[in-house]
Amino acid sequence: MGPKRRESPTQPAEPEPTKQKQMGPAHQASTAAAEMQTSPQPPTRVEVVQLDESSGDIAPVLSFEHPFPPTKTMFVPDPHSVRPDLLATSADHLRIWRIVSPDDAADADANSNSNSGSVRCNGASQPSVELRCELNGNRNSDYCGPLTSFDWNDADPRRIGTSSIDTTCTIWDIEREAVDTQLIAHDKDVYDIAWGGAGVFASVSADGSVRVFDLRDKEHSTIIYESGSGGGSNSAGADGGAVSPTPLVRLGWNKQDPRYMATIIMDSPKVVVLDIRYPTLPVVELPRHHSPVNAIAWAPHSSCHICTAGDDSQALIWDLSSMGTGSNNGGNGNGNAAAAAAAEGGLDPILAYTAGAEIEQLQWSATQPDWVAIAFSNKLQILRV
Repeated sequence: MGPKRRESPTQPAEPEPTKQKQMGPAHQASTAAAEMQTSPQPPTRVEVVQLDESSGDIAPVLSFEHPFPPTKTMFVPDPHSVRPDLLATSADHLRIWRIVSPDDAADADANSNSNSGSVRCNGASQPSVELRCELNGNRNSDYCGPLTSFDWNDADPRRIGTSSIDTTCTIWDIEREAVDTQLIAHDKDVYDIAWGGAGVFASVSADGSVRVFDLRDKEHSTIIYESGSGGGSNSAGADGGAVSPTPLVRLGWNKQDPRYMATIIMDSPKVVVLDIRYPTLPVVELPRHHSPVNAIAWAPHSSCHICTAGDDSQALIWDLSSMGTGSNNGGNGNGNAAAAAAAEGGLDPILAYTAGAEIEQLQWSATQPDWVAIAFSNKLQILRV
């Protein structure tokens, strides 16, 4: 393996501490970031920034207050730029925001008889934002268990799935602004959710399991992996008894090859890659981080590349083609390959980048796959890979 190539970063001026961000549609080339300022009783704000490719600068174009610090922000999946610019955020509730361009605002002002006449643009060349809907999954109260994460369905963008500390996953129809399905998904807090198709999603939980759900059969789920079994991720107790499960905190489903997904074990420097055809046994564990991993993102244009980032300030890109991703090896050889890889100490990353502090979030742009965005300390960087 030759020397690792460092991605070249594009870095903005000093923004406020960044918590969450999401790469925007191609025509926006924008990123949404949630920030919480460090003043007394700090207001939480979501900031949309845009990259000027000619100058390499990242500049804010829109900022608005948010009731609580968002656990995730995400733009509507829109590879062909044909949908309205929608932004979803999760916190106490799921909120859908519409980003209104100056042209849209001018049209709304011109058509005074339309319901969108209340939209106002803050400046001649600046977009504005309007809250489209606020969705609460608790039908019996104005309050619900805090949302830990959500995912927007690429194949069916009217659907958003949310995960909550109340052990449920909720599937929303955002066009009807109504709950489509709500499932008690786990025995403990659900920390993340990911779509694997129009009607299939998976979730991870404090109970240490990855579970897959098919909306055609809402009464059953399939446990793909449990952190207390297989892969050697946890050690047995001092009494030699059974391994207790460790919470799984993040989940990424490979959009290019939905046979594969990856998950993060709480406070672990390893990323576990799974093949849903072979439950319980990881395809491979990625062990080269030196501190807990915080974020994962599959390449949007390749079935065998994944990016990971963590408290060691490293963003690492891995090529998993040798483990069988992107090709069908068939048989039980997949399990044998995983065992052999574990015995030999696992894979090495093909690319590495060292940030200035612990990396909290990353996103691999679906519309511009040469860009990976990372958030650390009070900085947002875009890496060209």
